[in-house]
Amino acid sequence: MHDVLLGFTTIAAVIAVGYGIAAVKLLDERAQTVLTRLSFFVASPCLLFVVMSETDVAGFLSRNLVATAAGVAVAAIPYILVATLVQRRRPDETAIGAMCSAYCNAGNLGLPVAAYVLGDAALIAPMLLLQLGVLQPIALMVLDAGREGARRTRAEAFWRAARLPFTNPLTVATLLGLAISLTGLRVPDLVMEPVGLIGGLAVPGVLIAYGISLRLGPMPGRGVPAVELGFVTFLKLVVQPLGAYAAGRLLGVDDVALLALTVTAALPSAQNIFVHATRFGRAELLARDAIFVTTIGSVPAITVITLLVA
Repeated sequence: MHDVLLGFTTIAAVIAVGYGIAAVKLLDERAQTVLTRLSFFVASPCLLFVVMSETDVAGFLSRNLVATAAGVAVAAIPYILVATLVQRRRPDETAIGAMCSAYCNAGNLGLPVAAYVLGDAALIAPMLLLQLGVLQPIALMVLDAGREGARRTRAEAFWRAARLPFTNPLTVATLLGLAISLTGLRVPDLVMEPVGLIGGLAVPGVLIAYGISLRLGPMPGRGVPAVELGFVTFLKLVVQPLGAYAAGRLLGVDDVALLALTVTAALPSAQNIFVHATRFGRAELLARDAIFVTTIGSVPAITVITLLVA
């Protein structure tokens, strides 16, 4: 557990660096935009390619994946229903909120949590593959569609939606990484080394941009209604872990996998949600505040889950 807390502390420290940089006016909103764009178009695709190409795709077809998907569904669907039927939100804004409610920080915090709490980094694979291979492309499709205001026929809208995921750098990188993993091909070190080096910029770049936004924008909790932020946090840290646990029990997964499913579902909202929100100009404050609150809240949540389920 010490290593998990160290992981959270490290993230907080990098965010604090971004906050301090903005506080002394070394960087401003324009720098935040540059960091976000660099992460979205260059660094994050490189990171995703490396992670996916080195992941065992066999986990994608296991009962763990089904239970993971169930946890995501029970957290995302209530938000989608409330945002659509009650709040009358735009689909792209709803997509950001749904991601805040059910899209875990599997690539950053998930790996150390799986390694140090669960004892096997591969246990994060079902969540990572589900998010990068399914949830992220769907969310990006909705966000891309919301950015286009021109009217189209149904056929035109369908074909545009069908090809949008394949024009997004994050999705393309994910698919390429999956192809490498499935075929067993070995990427030459001459290619993988620089790609990995560039990918290393993704997480600190996003965290520093996030810290800048904390200093220059409204403080967390002041830009988003407390009821909505509380609802998202409840879905993320309570409903999703309970859903994954219940599904795992019903499917008869072993105790180690059950703990992995529950702990993984309790990870905070992923930082790259903020990248997407900033990139598409939709629900940025909700993404920022949800990441902030769930990151803090996930520490006691994971601690309690580990003590009870283990």
